[in-house]
Amino acid sequence: MESIKFDYVIVGGGAAGLHLAFAMSKDLFFRSKKIGIIEKSGKNSNDRTWCFWEKGEGSWEDIVSYSWNNCEFITNEKVTSLNLEAYHYKMIKAIDFYKKVITHLKETPNFHWIQDEVLHIQEGSPSKIVTTKNNYSAFHIFDSRITPNFYKNEKHINLIQHFKGWIIETKEDVFNPDSFVMMDFRLKYPESTSFTYVLPYTAKKALIEFTFFSPSLVADQVYDSYIKKYIEQVLGCSEYSIFDTEKGIIPMSNYPFHNANNKSVTKIGTAGSWVKGSSGYSFKNAERFSKRIVNNIKNKHLPSHDLFKRRFKKYDTLFLHVLFNHNDLGEEIFSNMYTKNSISLLFSFLDEETTFAEELKIINSLRWRPFINAVYKQLIQ
Repeated sequence: MESIKFDYVIVGGGAAGLHLAFAMSKDLFFRSKKIGIIEKSGKNSNDRTWCFWEKGEGSWEDIVSYSWNNCEFITNEKVTSLNLEAYHYKMIKAIDFYKKVITHLKETPNFHWIQDEVLHIQEGSPSKIVTTKNNYSAFHIFDSRITPNFYKNEKHINLIQHFKGWIIETKEDVFNPDSFVMMDFRLKYPESTSFTYVLPYTAKKALIEFTFFSPSLVADQVYDSYIKKYIEQVLGCSEYSIFDTEKGIIPMSNYPFHNANNKSVTKIGTAGSWVKGSSGYSFKNAERFSKRIVNNIKNKHLPSHDLFKRRFKKYDTLFLHVLFNHNDLGEEIFSNMYTKNSISLLFSFLDEETTFAEELKIINSLRWRPFINAVYKQLIQ
């Protein structure tokens, strides 16, 4: 069977692949390039939501479902109310993102949406892609599939952000729709970094998630029991209906996925280290890295050229090391971060946009000993 030829092939139509395809489609440089997106799913269901902070209006304003300019950080000791200043915290439903981008790509003649499953990639010049239905070739492949070696890895830190959420509607007004809850530590699973996250849609409707940053998963009923306790004991609400549920597992790791990048293949998304190791946020990273890749190609660099800032990878590794070995310290670490720094500085730091002097200010707000121990353990390994 003769291969169908492309200049670029994007394997995977999730957030990373669609961000990259969208960025390419908006740049005249790629107008003459033939680009394929191979995705086994039709991307026609709302399989997740994405939240992110952003200054002003962004590229996705027309599909933002909800937005907040205030939040709360809560411990057993106090409630800290935070104005997000120049930032807004925004929520996008996956189905709206898929519809917007895929509709645009299908209307762009040089982009080809292919619903199929990739079985094998043979790197070369060009590289070959074997799917269940066809063979393709491309001069460069952007691959969102996670390498199997990650699951066998024992050398690097693998923390997991895992959660379950209920979308509920209450009989009485319970929520403040102008402010979301970033982290509420009043209910915690023993010896863990676990908290409740609340996104209020209206005074009566909200998404309530119980979330872990931990080395291992828990049984499904654990999430349910803590969400139920939160609604009934913390919110004091006995009458409510559950409209929908969502679950997620996000790797928080210092595994060097990006080391697989070369002149033929660039790993993207989770498979390319695009998930922020210390927070699990990825949506805006996918947008940022996609723009960097577009600029790299236009400037005749490898697509993966200079995508990452090394010192932030080191910060993430230290953070992960502390939480992996002392998972009960999460409340203290996050409390210091959110209550001893301005929210604009913290968001800028998490977006990797700060200066070294600003980063020292964040570091100085934390208790040093666990991080010094983490540095020592890194040095002797």
